[in-house]
Amino acid sequence: MDRPSRGPRTAPVPRRVLVVDDVDSMRSYLKNLLSLRGYQVDAAESGSAALAAIDQGLQPEVVLLDVMMPGMDGLETLDGMVKRLPKVPVIMLTVVGKAGTVVEAMSRGASDYLNKPFEEEELELAIQRVLEKEQLQGENRTLRQRLRAHEQRENSRFLWASEKMMQIHDLVEQVGDADVTVLICGESGVGKEVVARTLHELSTRCDGPFVKVNCAALPEQLLESELFGYERGAFTGASSRKAGKFEIADGGTIFLDEIGEMSPPLQAKLLQVLQDGEFSRLGGEKDVHVDARVISASNRDLAGMVGKGLFREDLFYRLNVVNILVPPLRERVEEIPVFIDHFVREYSKKYSRELRPLSDSLLARLVEYPFPGNVRELENMVKRVVVLQSEDSVLEEIDAKLREPSLFAGPSAAAPEPPGAESVASAPAEVGDEQRSLKEIGRSAALAAERVALERVLAQTNWNRKKAAQRLAVSYKTLLQKIKETGLGGS
Repeated sequence: MDRPSRGPRTAPVPRRVLVVDDVDSMRSYLKNLLSLRGYQVDAAESGSAALAAIDQGLQPEVVLLDVMMPGMDGLETLDGMVKRLPKVPVIMLTVVGKAGTVVEAMSRGASDYLNKPFEEEELELAIQRVLEKEQLQGENRTLRQRLRAHEQRENSRFLWASEKMMQIHDLVEQVGDADVTVLICGESGVGKEVVARTLHELSTRCDGPFVKVNCAALPEQLLESELFGYERGAFTGASSRKAGKFEIADGGTIFLDEIGEMSPPLQAKLLQVLQDGEFSRLGGEKDVHVDARVISASNRDLAGMVGKGLFREDLFYRLNVVNILVPPLRERVEEIPVFIDHFVREYSKKYSRELRPLSDSLLARLVEYPFPGNVRELENMVKRVVVLQSEDSVLEEIDAKLREPSLFAGPSAAAPEPPGAESVASAPAEVGDEQRSLKEIGRSAALAAERVALERVLAQTNWNRKKAAQRLAVSYKTLLQKIKETGLGGS
């Protein structure tokens, strides 16, 4: 009986091996042997040639590296390999009696070693062993990333309480492990650093360092030494070598906040790092190689600055591979009650204060307030209320600012209207409307915003009230009360 056809089978892609040995006969032997066993083989006659090939784009899956080579020896070459390809296993080829060298190589990052001369089966088993180990480690990394993504989303759900922020989180999950540069734009205080840290947490570099540099906080000379470090004697007071933030971020992520404040000379040096992965310390003659993902952020219009010649166009396109625009808090009004609840709980615990929810009056005022300082301003207001156990100073501040609309105007825009202003302005004037209290107007706006948030979350959870309460970070009882107050009913 004929068996059903399963269609053409795709031939497995051969694994790529790089052989590094200064002896011609050994290179030829290993290349022929491994080719016959189904591997794709590249060969280099020296450590410097091997590193140059990697710098030009060669991506081996395993490296066979001779220890005893003239010029750049095996250990020095191993250091360069580990820095450039930290996840690629390296098998050292050494001679019997070099136990100390083997121990040194393993401590520097080698995966295994073989004593010369070795049997063909020994070599085959060694390669299979390190490749299987790397595959298992890769699967474990992927699993850890997924678990970390789930935990991160659950633990910081309050940060992603609106539809707009959930869309940003979805994008962050998509590009987290892509290892490309990301430019995060948005007004001051909207949460750009939170987005950057989430990108790092959901990336393959999550076990590496996350290093933040505020480019607006330091003058040009200090910022350059902060980013790239300096050698001893580079300037007065440089009594010893200091590693820069890029070196500290090696294997992880460097977050350049307020990148638009960087001077043109520093922009040029940053461009070199993005292009070549190399830079020199202040006063240094030797290039330093780093492997750090660059995430930048700005509250300025970088594209407009490029047009005015204030920001390098080539650098802008290098930084802007993926662009994330974080909207201001006034466009995410439904998040305000969720943030308030979180900050009240956080600072009541931190400062050992009685856990007391904000009054309806202050809540209404906060919902209608445009928040020029965004989430950071809201957090500071709530912190002040919790610490002082009084709302008076915050209410007075809001009232004073609302009487000065110019405080909320952008460079070329009128002051933003508070939520609910459209409905109030469009209503026909009646006797007594002007006497309507701010409390009543604020309460109305708060209920409208809460209704929008409740409708969205209840729809997303299929009206599962328990899940909705968890997502909104409120108690089940509070959720039922809010459903009743906003007139959503119990469908």
